[in-house]
Amino acid sequence: MESTGEVPSNPAADEELHRRLVYGDESALAEVYAAYLPLVRRIAVRVTRTPGAAEDVAQEVFAQLWSRPYAYDPGRGTLRTWLSLLAHRRAVDWVRGEARHRKHAHADDDALRTVPEPGPGPDETVVDRERSLLLHSALAELPEPQREVVHLAYFAGRTYRQAAVELGIPEGTAKSRLRTALRSLAETLADPPDPARARGA
Repeated sequence: MESTGEVPSNPAADEELHRRLVYGDESALAEVYAAYLPLVRRIAVRVTRTPGAAEDVAQEVFAQLWSRPYAYDPGRGTLRTWLSLLAHRRAVDWVRGEARHRKHAHADDDALRTVPEPGPGPDETVVDRERSLLLHSALAELPEPQREVVHLAYFAGRTYRQAAVELGIPEGTAKSRLRTALRSLAETLADPPDPARARGA
């Protein structure tokens, strides 16, 4: 059955994900990203009407979830609802900020508006131990430039723009590296290697 990238609400799974996020489980972050990216991006596109801005909003939403997981309370609603509201607020903030930016500056943002969308990730809400280990391995296997941006954006709470400044690289480069790394992690969760095939069976 083909995955649509959507996941149903599951309070028990949400509570478990929240617990893992609070304890700094990187696999929980990648799992949430893979499961809810299509939803967050769709909301952001609806508000901003700009695919590139939707990518920015999505990265900020998941970065906030990672850096401040306690801001989400499973007892007050589903993770799906919380991410939807946060995506809407971030998208509205982007629209307002873009209006101010256009009023006071005329920087060309066209390059950030032509970023292709990555494919949807899996719709599972809880990974087993083998997938968790696989994901940790995938994080370690990322090229160093990608790992640096992921570390700053998700583990140090920076936006991709702040990461670009700290690394001394263009914003577009930081954005591309982060997007590529997260897509790679999502694909790892969606299509783990077959142990029998790996043994040559």
